[in-house]
Amino acid sequence: MPGEGPRRNNFDFVRLVAALSVLFSHSFLIAEGSEAHEPFARLTGNQCVLGLVGVFAFFAISGYLVTESWCRRPAPAAFAMRRALRIMPGLIVNGLICGFGIGALVTTLPLRSYLASADLFGFLTKLAILYPGPLQLPGVLFADNSVGLLVNGSLWTLRYEAKMYAMVLLLGLARLLRPSTGIVLVGVGLAAVYFEKWLAPFGDYGEWAWLVGFFAAGMVLSLLRGRVPFTWPLALLALAALVAFAWLGRFIMLFPLAGPYLVLYVATRYTPWLDYSRHVGDLSYGIYIYGWPVEQFVMYESGGTASWWQILLWSVAITVALAWLSWHGVEKWALRWGRRLTQRRSAGEPASSVSYRLPVRSLPAGSSER
Repeated sequence: MPGEGPRRNNFDFVRLVAALSVLFSHSFLIAEGSEAHEPFARLTGNQCVLGLVGVFAFFAISGYLVTESWCRRPAPAAFAMRRALRIMPGLIVNGLICGFGIGALVTTLPLRSYLASADLFGFLTKLAILYPGPLQLPGVLFADNSVGLLVNGSLWTLRYEAKMYAMVLLLGLARLLRPSTGIVLVGVGLAAVYFEKWLAPFGDYGEWAWLVGFFAAGMVLSLLRGRVPFTWPLALLALAALVAFAWLGRFIMLFPLAGPYLVLYVATRYTPWLDYSRHVGDLSYGIYIYGWPVEQFVMYESGGTASWWQILLWSVAITVALAWLSWHGVEKWALRWGRRLTQRRSAGEPASSVSYRLPVRSLPAGSSER
């Protein structure tokens, strides 16, 4: 767990950069109603914004660490508990703050009517079941633009992250958690992005398919640990491949073929001066879930006139503080409780009858297995 014990990796730092990249891209969307002027979108010919690359990085890291977590201890109940405790406690507190704090300050309804509204409790219910959105609150309009009604536009990915966790669990139980399966899933993801216009009738399954390639690439690299080395020449080749993918106009579709390797090359290194979480805790999840509502509130307080850089500067300061409170007040305690509970249970019973022939090392010290 971040903040406890020695760590010899940069996972926390890479997740922090990914979360901040989402905050950066959303500042354009919230200020201008679109991300057309976001620098990375311009750099890639409007193929992708930097925040979406951050989402891809999150999924690749999750695929890597969560797969290894299962292989290290394939106990279904403990696995599911750890995954739930990583997401839900912080998210529930976030929903209460958005619903009873930010929403109550912004709503145009009388406070009594707002608090009694069925839509408020509908918002909290949707958040608790990881509804992908759009999430709105009664009488709440942050700004008169295309996203002014959205309370938290970042949370849509959590539903599909949870589905990836369930996929690892099911594949593990079926003894199909192997490199060949991961490669097939990467292929499914590539095809889903290529044929994304055809995915709408499939609903959640279409969204899952669109994202699975990024997660599965992390799975493959986890299952091939020791056989696929993380070296700087290969990382440089991966970076060159991403440039080529952007030039070909297929940056998002082909990202799983090179992006996850580059992300995990950096994450599996250890650079002591990047080890920020040793001092302040793992802030990435808190930044991710609080970034959007804070940016919306800053936009609201400006009267709908703030520019992207004003939103970004104010939001970084406020969001980092909230993320620190989320980690130290909620997240780390939930993870500690889950770890102690699963350790007590594992002391008295075997983890599982499932066995693996792949040699898998223990999780990197300090990773939160997100």
